[in-house]
Amino acid sequence: MAWNQPGGSGRDPWKPKGQGNPADDFVARLKKQMGMGSSGGGSDWLKPVLAVLALLLLFNSFKLIDERERGVVLRFGQFNRIMTPGANFKLPWPIESVTVVNATQVQTVEETVNVLTKDENIVDIKFNAQYTISDPRLYLFGFRDEIAAAGGQQGSETVRQAAESAVREVVGNNTMDAALFERGRLSIVAKDHLQKSLDMYKTGIKVSQFNLPNARFPDEVSDAFNEAINAGQQRDTIINTAMAYASKIVPEARGTASRIKAEADGYLQASVAKATGDAARFRQLADEYRKSPEVTRKRLYLETMQDVMTRNPKIISEKGHIFYLPAPGAGVPAAVGAAQARPATSAAADPPAPVPENTGRNEVRQGREGN
Repeated sequence: MAWNQPGGSGRDPWKPKGQGNPADDFVARLKKQMGMGSSGGGSDWLKPVLAVLALLLLFNSFKLIDERERGVVLRFGQFNRIMTPGANFKLPWPIESVTVVNATQVQTVEETVNVLTKDENIVDIKFNAQYTISDPRLYLFGFRDEIAAAGGQQGSETVRQAAESAVREVVGNNTMDAALFERGRLSIVAKDHLQKSLDMYKTGIKVSQFNLPNARFPDEVSDAFNEAINAGQQRDTIINTAMAYASKIVPEARGTASRIKAEADGYLQASVAKATGDAARFRQLADEYRKSPEVTRKRLYLETMQDVMTRNPKIISEKGHIFYLPAPGAGVPAAVGAAQARPATSAAADPPAPVPENTGRNEVRQGREGN
C-alpha cells in the first residue's frame, strides 16, 4: 500500500527520520529495542554510561611500565612485542593484553644436596643460586614450571633442579679435598654448567651469583673426618715449622761454610808463604855451607844447643853433676825444691854415689836424642 493512500502510515519516506539529530535517533532506536518506551527523559542516563565507556576505552589503550619491569604484549593470545619502561600505547582489550614481569628482581634458590665425590666419599654440600629474568618472553612461554601450576614462583623449581644437577656433576668429578677446600673454583665451573642448562631449556633466566658456602661430612662419619682434617692441619704445621727452620739454618750454614773456606784459604796462603820462606832460607844456608862448611856447621850446632838449653833447664855433665839453669818463665822441678829444703849438713855428710864410667856421655847422648 502506498504511503499516500487511505489507511496508510501517512509518513513521507523522503522525510528524514527522527528530529534530524543522528545521536538522538540512535538513542531512540536503542531505547525502542530495549523496550524502554519513547519518553525523552530516558536518554539522560545513557550519555554518562557512554562517557564512562569511552574513558575506559581510552585508559585501556595505554600501559605505564616501571623502570624495573617489562611488559609482554599478546595480540589475540599471540606474542606481539615487549614493552619498555614508560608510557606505552596498546590496543584495548580483548584485542591486546599485557603481562608485566619484574625483570630486575633477584630471586634466590638455596638447598643442601648429598654428593658422591670422585674418590668415593659422601659430602653434604650447600649451594646458593641468585638469578634474574633476561628474556621475559622465554620466561613466560619458553617453559612451564611444575611449581607454577600450584601457585609458586615461575622458574624457581627449574633453577633448583638445574643447580643440583650442576653441583653433582662438578663435585662428582673432583675429590673430597677439592669439595672441602676449593669450593671457590668449583663454584665458577658449576655456574657455567647451570647457565648452559638454563639456556638449553629456553628459560630466559640469567644466573648472577652461584656459591657453595658450606660443605661438611654426613653426621655418621663426621668424627672420623674431623680427625683426618686435624691430622692434615698438624702435617701442614710441621711442614711450615720445618721450612721456617730450614730458611733459618741454611743461611747460617752457608755463612759458616764461607767463613771456614776463607780461613782455609788464609791458612793455605800462610803455609805456602812460610814454606816458600823456609825454602829460601835453606837455600841461603846451603850456599853459605858450600862457602865455609866448618864455620856453618859450628854455628848450626851452637844455635841448636841454644834452642835446646832454652827449653830444657836440666843439664847432666860428664862427671854426674846435675845443673839447673831455669829459663825465664820455667818452673822449678819438684826434686830441686826438695834438695833446697834439705839441710846443708846432711847433704855434705852424705858421700857422693859412685858414678860408673861413661855414664855422663850416655846421659848427655840420651838427653840429645830426647830433645
